[in-house]
Amino acid sequence: MIKLPPGVDSKFRYVLLAAKRARQLQGGSSPLLPPVTPKKPTRVAREELEQRVLKFEILPPESEGEGTGEKRKRK
Repeated sequence: MIKLPPGVDSKFRYVLLAAKRARQLQGGSSPLLPPVTPKKPTRVAREELEQRVLKFEILPPESEGEGTGEKRKRK
């Protein structure tokens, strides 16, 4: 069972945050926690979320027409 850290509103968002952080670690980012033993990037990302050292911001959804990806109208 996944225990959601404060600020994470769903399991889906938790998985997305951990996956994005794991990709950053695989790309060469330094872990935010001191390494205890060699661990996989996914486990390090989960520990960073659980210990609240990974900072993130949940933005409100963009309304239609805002931003660069304007939605096309169906005919």
